[in-house]
Amino acid sequence: MNLALYGYGPADNREWIAIDCGVSFAGPEMPGVDLILPDTTFLESERHSLKALIITHAHEDHYGAVLDLWPRLKAPVYATPFTAALLAAKREGEPGAPKVPVTIFKAGDRFDVGPFSIEAINVTHSIPEPVALAIRTPLGTVLHTGDWKIDPTPGLGQPTDEARLREIGDEGVLALVCDSTNAMREGESPSEKQVSASLSEIIQAAKGRVAVTTFSSNVGRIRSIAQAAEIAGRQVLLMGRSMKRVADVASELGYLESLAPFVSEQDFGYIPREKAVIVLTGSQGEPRAALSKLSKDEHPAVALSRDDTVIFSSRSIPGNEKAINDIKNALIERGIIVIEDHDKLVHVSGHPRRSELRRMYEWTRPKIAVPAHGEPAHLVAHAQLAKDLGVPDVVSLRNGKMVRLAPGPAAIIDEVPVGRFYKDGFLIGGTKEMGIDERRRLAFAGHVSVLVELSAKLELDVDPEIVAMGIPEKDENGDEMVEILLDAAAGAVESIPRGRRKDVELVREAVRRAVRSEAHDAWGKKPSVTVFVVKG
Repeated sequence: MNLALYGYGPADNREWIAIDCGVSFAGPEMPGVDLILPDTTFLESERHSLKALIITHAHEDHYGAVLDLWPRLKAPVYATPFTAALLAAKREGEPGAPKVPVTIFKAGDRFDVGPFSIEAINVTHSIPEPVALAIRTPLGTVLHTGDWKIDPTPGLGQPTDEARLREIGDEGVLALVCDSTNAMREGESPSEKQVSASLSEIIQAAKGRVAVTTFSSNVGRIRSIAQAAEIAGRQVLLMGRSMKRVADVASELGYLESLAPFVSEQDFGYIPREKAVIVLTGSQGEPRAALSKLSKDEHPAVALSRDDTVIFSSRSIPGNEKAINDIKNALIERGIIVIEDHDKLVHVSGHPRRSELRRMYEWTRPKIAVPAHGEPAHLVAHAQLAKDLGVPDVVSLRNGKMVRLAPGPAAIIDEVPVGRFYKDGFLIGGTKEMGIDERRRLAFAGHVSVLVELSAKLELDVDPEIVAMGIPEKDENGDEMVEILLDAAAGAVESIPRGRRKDVELVREAVRRAVRSEAHDAWGKKPSVTVFVVKG
């Protein structure tokens, strides 16, 4: 979930640019939450000085929050043609999404934004048109790599522009803000060309249908699979809304030229099993994605059967392992062959390993290293690597920390508000606004509603009414839980002297505490309890 800020000028007159604006995805610990967005509270307070939002590439963790957060920022947006087209296509699929004005740039272009002069540099990644950014200021040049790797034979586009990076290094680089995702892995990442060859071998050797699940944004991988299918005499079906959306944009921009037309779901049933390939979403175990439906045999038009092959041409994003394993197990139970990256070369990361990082530092020779984009273990490993390479100054940065790069030595000088916004349906807000904590409690221990009716004489003439949701039916002795809680509610009312029952709040809180306590004694958990008191 990337959002980086670069500021130039004194604290009382500072101008900013933002680089990327991405999302993360909610796990089971956040029931009902659709997306996690960066908290832009600080940036909104500086909106008058925000000169631009520049997007390095169109992966969700780099551009996925633009439509939701742009109305809060209203800054000019800069993006490559593929990113801009994908953003426009995404907007069409989201009713009410704002029309974001976008200025198009390409690798090699230079443009000025406030006090910053920006140069886009071609890099290789697992999506079309990724760029690194050379951010020039009167106090020096910062190189923001974005996501990158070194691949001499990428699936699409040109290799990372070593010559230009060396030239910028010769000019002098104040700071390198660099991807850390694979900083714990030695060597170099395999090439996309090797993955393409391996997928081709698997598809040609397969007996039945072949389904390949990958990130929908990996247009080079989609193209490789389609080419392998054509060589094997097979036809290709695309499944999943995001997969089709990316393919449409890629086709319009010429990235899928010379490929045979994709078949429709309606025609897929007429293709012999040994002539079919499916490219589909769901590599992260998403419950509503195409692969999840096929694993349960719940799709109305497309099916997999025994001895078909499913290839996971992707990596598991941390936190998604259980959902992915559930799908794999469902497929295996049905006799479907599952191939992962530890079985054969079916996926390669779009991020640099340690040897590639060493080369980047050799090319650019920065005075300051700022490891970015990774979990703490990756950031620490990257920082140590930079120190070992002799970088004069290495800054260990974390969310919310503000580092001064110049003038003077690099140092953390401030901390600004950071956190998370949550998108839930049509609404966006923080933890309290969206009721996230209460929702977790409800998911953990259920909810009990209690209605207490007091007569005109403040007597309990009828038993309290209880509606319980998400709690056990009986305790370990076989007694009805609702009856146990009802007795606790009635006992709480009767324990209050009649004269004090005029205080509705007192009655409500006594009943709430009694019901929660009794539930804990009988069950070991305390549900959320809501009490309504009505006086006759």
